[in-house]
Amino acid sequence: MKIRPYSESQLNSIMDKIGDAFDYAINDCKIAGAEFVKMFATSTVCKKIENGDVSCISGKSGIEIAVECVNEITGKELNILPRERYESTVEYWCGWAICYYQWWSSRKYASIFRAVPFDEILSLYPMLHEASKEKFAEIMNEKMQKAYLETNLKRIRTSYGCSQRELAEMSGVSLRCIQMYEQRNKDINKAHSEALYCLAKVLGCAMEDLLEN
Repeated sequence: MKIRPYSESQLNSIMDKIGDAFDYAINDCKIAGAEFVKMFATSTVCKKIENGDVSCISGKSGIEIAVECVNEITGKELNILPRERYESTVEYWCGWAICYYQWWSSRKYASIFRAVPFDEILSLYPMLHEASKEKFAEIMNEKMQKAYLETNLKRIRTSYGCSQRELAEMSGVSLRCIQMYEQRNKDINKAHSEALYCLAKVLGCAMEDLLEN
């Protein structure tokens, strides 16, 4: 069972706000989609949402969220009036759908956009905009798994800069066990919490970061 960052009852409202933020920033303010997703993914509000602290956007509109993100990252004030919206745009759908996938997968927005660029997500619109959000999540997960062929453990370990043997010595988890997790011959999702804790402590990450979706 996946651990969701916040409750499902809050999800629809947040999806709508993120969709509006994308629509306003890209269509009204003429910020390139690839640029805005970088701003959003590195913003404080994004990190709080990922961690389940959605109180940071309580009472805020999607437009206010976009303004806040752009101002924090670039120092620029967006003072462009939003146009009247009669129907959802492709950009709205992109933000809306990605918000669902982030909630569903508990992945970081930055890792999602690194694996599946904004323009590629937009290209899914003709095929998926009338499909269920669950279908979108399924397609995105396939793309993410192709992009991240390495296990999370191997990716984080190599980024940390230690060998399998060094990790085994520092964590107390056997070398063979680490090898089997990284080769997917053993399911790390079924690992004892003590082993996950020891690995995560050495690598400076959360235990959940080592699990595979």
